[in-house]
Amino acid sequence: MIISLLLLAFIILVIFGFPIAMVLLFLAVLPNLINPWFPADPQYIIRAMISGVNSFPLMAVPMFILSGHIMAKGKISDKIFNFFSYFIAEKKAGIPITCVVTCLFYGAISGSGPATVAAVGSMTIPLMEKIGYEKNYAAALVACAGGLGVIIPPSIPLIFYGQSSGLSVSDLFIGGILPGLLLGFLLIIYAYFYDLKKGQDRKKLIIYSQEIKNRGLKNLFKESFFALLLPIIILGSIYRGVASPTEAAVISVFYSLFISIFIYKTINLRDMKEVLISSVSSYCNVLFIIAAATGFARILTFLKATEIVGNVIASSITSKVALLIFINIFLLLVGMVMDTTPAILILTPLFLPIIKTFSIDPIYFGVMMVVNLAIGFVTPPLGVNLFVASSLAEVSLDQLIKRVIPFIGVFLFGLLLITAFPQISLLFLGD
Repeated sequence: MIISLLLLAFIILVIFGFPIAMVLLFLAVLPNLINPWFPADPQYIIRAMISGVNSFPLMAVPMFILSGHIMAKGKISDKIFNFFSYFIAEKKAGIPITCVVTCLFYGAISGSGPATVAAVGSMTIPLMEKIGYEKNYAAALVACAGGLGVIIPPSIPLIFYGQSSGLSVSDLFIGGILPGLLLGFLLIIYAYFYDLKKGQDRKKLIIYSQEIKNRGLKNLFKESFFALLLPIIILGSIYRGVASPTEAAVISVFYSLFISIFIYKTINLRDMKEVLISSVSSYCNVLFIIAAATGFARILTFLKATEIVGNVIASSITSKVALLIFINIFLLLVGMVMDTTPAILILTPLFLPIIKTFSIDPIYFGVMMVVNLAIGFVTPPLGVNLFVASSLAEVSLDQLIKRVIPFIGVFLFGLLLITAFPQISLLFLGD
């Protein structure tokens, strides 16, 4: 009865546009308001919220957010893009392909989808328009390629999943490598075939490509070397066991700050005030959501929601394939109306016991969950990447949504492959 009431209240409040953190906090205290003898009183909820954010692994999140803001301010994505442009720009669909590759690299630094869209899109959208691509197409490509930033490690959503599931974040990062590369490859294929039909202004492309070539490979490599080294340092330190994901995030902050101030000289100390304020502002929202979601998750535990949901699913779904289809559809719908962070923190404790009864690997499931929710970054009504790309390109959201539909189809095909072949996520983990 109470669970049904909570679900109904959640749907109504979300439809009316209440902030998700406030909704979760209200639902966490609602059972005690209805029944004063309910064991989880407001004091318990507050303690649960504090314990939920008092976590060493979660410290990686603000560090990666800060690192992403430093790199955006330091124009590090521009260095990466120019380097890859030297090799790819003059080819068929060269600029869109370079854009996707840059998003893959930048995602391996920032761990954030919207941050990747903002950093890469600010340079590539005007450039693609300049050489003959429609502005809507350029914005849609960047919005979708930016979604790779939450799949390619270090992935902030995978950190949240690791926190909720108790799994190794390092193993989850390893599991996200091939799925992220696969989706990037599929976007490249689509961009290539799109170019065969629409194409770009070849003369303008050749002029741009020649400008890049004239700068020389040696100079471009010198300019981009330290930027290209950053994902290697971050991921290498994690996979080699030299640093935990949290420690690697701190390394990322100091390294990006060092190269931006002393090597590229694109940031000075006065800029750090703006960087710190924007980083704190970004993380405060996330922090409140984490705390509220933790409190709500504890309430669901008291109500034995996991057992109830598990029994309902077990009585109606008997095969692993049917379960995976159901979960994928459910997560796609959730990703359309809910932010990644609360979705992971709430749904992971619900689904984890169920998938274990069907012998589904939790790391494979975690990667699949994040891919589903990453698609939510480019699906209305709450596609965050769409809002960022729309603002950068100065195009209406309606126009952008029409352009993004084929890219969503590409992502769905990739999701089908990732779901059907678990080894895509588990190959690098060995036994």
